Amino acid sequence: MTLTAPVVPQARIAPPSLTRPIIMTASALVLGAIFILLSPMDAETTFIFNLGDTFISIPDWIVPSRTAATGFAIAALVCAAIAWPINARRGSLFLPAFGLGVFLVMSFLAWVGADSLLPITGLLQGSLLLAVPLIFGAMAGVLSERAGVININIEGQLLVGAFLGAVVASLLNNAYLGLVAAPVAGALLGLLLAVFATRYFVDQVVVGVVLNVLAVGLTGFLYSRFLTEDPDLWNNPEVLPTIAIPVLSGIPILGPILFDQNVIVYLMYVVVTVVQIALFKTRWGLRLRSVGEYPEAADSVGIEVNRTRFRAVILAGAVAGLGGAFFTLGSVGAFGREMTAGNGFIALAAVIFGRWNPIGALAAALLFGFADNLQNVLSIIGSPIPSQFLLMLPYVVTILAVVGLVGRVRAPGADGIPFRKS
Repeated sequence: MTLTAPVVPQARIAPPSLTRPIIMTASALVLGAIFILLSPMDAETTFIFNLGDTFISIPDWIVPSRTAATGFAIAALVCAAIAWPINARRGSLFLPAFGLGVFLVMSFLAWVGADSLLPITGLLQGSLLLAVPLIFGAMAGVLSERAGVININIEGQLLVGAFLGAVVASLLNNAYLGLVAAPVAGALLGLLLAVFATRYFVDQVVVGVVLNVLAVGLTGFLYSRFLTEDPDLWNNPEVLPTIAIPVLSGIPILGPILFDQNVIVYLMYVVVTVVQIALFKTRWGLRLRSVGEYPEAADSVGIEVNRTRFRAVILAGAVAGLGGAFFTLGSVGAFGREMTAGNGFIALAAVIFGRWNPIGALAAALLFGFADNLQNVLSIIGSPIPSQFLLMLPYVVTILAVVGLVGRVRAPGADGIPFRKS
């Protein structure tokens, strides 16, 4: 009798999705054609790269507007074409997508900058500065939501950080002491969120919204009661000085952007690096991610789920509060009512766009900061785009990024779900 092995059916592997290559190709074709057709034939665009003292002086690029728009549009189309074979191999489309975005932006600038001077390095430097509070807020969101607590309260944490940082710096006449006080304010608001979310199991979204209203009301009352009555005493902080890092600040383009900044920007580099390493390379990060992904399993191995969440939310509040100090101590030099202007909610969008990853959230925050600064630059140079559309640009980019570009994402498994120990 002959025995034959049973036939095991082979699992069919689903073909890779074509959605992203199609979107990339369509964007390159449609947007590139629009920028080419709108670019005037007889105009020139000047791209300026020099900013400050650098080792090498890069000459300005003076190019015909339509020619430049055409060249950059073709480069964007090449990036879209490269995405097809990479997608077929199920590889990462990050580099083709990044190149597509850069070349489409350059094609757009060639059109809107016709017969104008475009300070590219200054545009990027301003974008980084506008992104700083978004990045701190995004890191706060990543820490909190990786632990399983939805942090709608980032806006309020930024606001109280900006407020207390300005008040302490004014009263003590020391901006660095204000910088120490700002994360304390954010941590206190984070403490309230942690108590309601992990001790009383209140709906986290509702608590976050209420705490945002509390932060707006409290800072608004104190602003009217004290800061406007005696601004020299209460609301006159020094702006942190710019510190140029030797050698590094002299690198062309990158030097003025990254290494000629104030201490809050340098702290932002440290925070992003520490959060990335701590979350994915340490035992603490593994425990934090476990309580946000599968708290029952974490509890079964002896991890205190609610205690871990409690501490993570307070830490997230401190990080957001530190970012709030940038509004008063890093740029404006005074506190204004509701001066965060929705940055906390854009930071929350950056968390989603970045797939709850610190590096991804960093990239998303930089994109939103670039969109915000771009509308400022275009307003200055006299762009043909109506000013109303320019004011909408940062928020439109935020919506498109989250809805159209992020694709299908999965939040941490227990994000927003209270854990009740059985």
